[in-house]
Amino acid sequence: MAFPSAPSALWSVSLLTVLFTAAVHSNIDSGDDPLQPVTSDETVSVGGKVTLTCRVAASDNSSLQWSNTAQQTLYFGEKRALRDNRIQLHHSTPNELSITIADVQLSDEGEYTCSIFTMPVRTARATVTVLGVPSKPQMSGFETAVREGETVTLTCTSSGSKPPAKLHWYKGDQEVEGRPDVLAPDPDDPTYNVSSELTLQVSANDDNVLITCAVDHPSLTMGNKRTEKALQVLYAPNVHIQPETDLPREGEKFFLRCLGNGKPEPSNYFWEKKDGELPPLAKPDGAVLHFSMLNKTDNGVYLCHAENDIGKSKGEYTLLVQDPTAMSTSSGVDHAVIGGVVAVIVFIMLCLLIVLGRYLIRHKGTYLTHEAKGSDDAPDADTAIINAEGGHSGAEDKKEYFI
Repeated sequence: MAFPSAPSALWSVSLLTVLFTAAVHSNIDSGDDPLQPVTSDETVSVGGKVTLTCRVAASDNSSLQWSNTAQQTLYFGEKRALRDNRIQLHHSTPNELSITIADVQLSDEGEYTCSIFTMPVRTARATVTVLGVPSKPQMSGFETAVREGETVTLTCTSSGSKPPAKLHWYKGDQEVEGRPDVLAPDPDDPTYNVSSELTLQVSANDDNVLITCAVDHPSLTMGNKRTEKALQVLYAPNVHIQPETDLPREGEKFFLRCLGNGKPEPSNYFWEKKDGELPPLAKPDGAVLHFSMLNKTDNGVYLCHAENDIGKSKGEYTLLVQDPTAMSTSSGVDHAVIGGVVAVIVFIMLCLLIVLGRYLIRHKGTYLTHEAKGSDDAPDADTAIINAEGGHSGAEDKKEYFI
């Protein structure tokens, strides 16, 4: 005998609970039973929304019911039984009862029961797994700059994950291996605090390189969470000497600039000439060595020493003073280009003149003369006139050529 499909207001939730408890041991779990409820397990992240659906293949007008992990009735058919605004009716028919739970918390995890009040009562269970979302990773160990050649240990931590999150380290775009993750259960929640350490020996090239800690977890559907910070490395200067011009000429002013790329910036500079003293007209001024007037006796190798709190280094430059009339390599290149262009233009003009001359020669002018052929050979004047009058019909064209 089945309960009525539309329970009256006289029925109480406690009565339903008693009936369910009495019948739970008589639960029918046969795949061939059309009245056996069917549910599915669900996984949801903290703060998310989950839908619980219970279906039966056939209906005898008995009502479906959802109960929570504490066996409190949530919905009996379309009737709300527990006053929790997070739980709402999603869909209700004689064959289906679906509810939603919004703003899911870790305490919502567990087994939920769907029941149909036939005789005996049939039930099905759905396990809701709640994922604890890990926090954005926090990184430490960047508080002070590190000298080149030394080692630094960096730490990354993330809390609130369930199951435990995995941490990954990146140096620039390349993943690097840190120490195994350390897991610590949270005493207040069923979540974990995860931490990892990365030890690096740094060089000057590592200055301002980004170190990234990324958290990987199944609750992060939009990708991992990550935090990045730049390494600060202190290193000795790397010295390079830059001349004012590539063509120092005799009699002109000139200077050399010492570029000391270091961290911190070099605080002391010292100039010297290899195998000798600085010329009288060469005056050092910090990172710059001024020549008020170049002379060929200034030729030689000049050294610049730069020093900061980390160390010192030097660079060198070979000075070769040129004659006052010397032209730079770039000027020589410019003249060569101009000469080449002029040569091409002259060649094109010559070609045009040759073509024009051949054209004029091949086009000849022709015209017909009025001289009678043979009149000059006539024995007398009468014969010449007669030959002249009749000679035009058979006369050949006389041709003249002109250029």
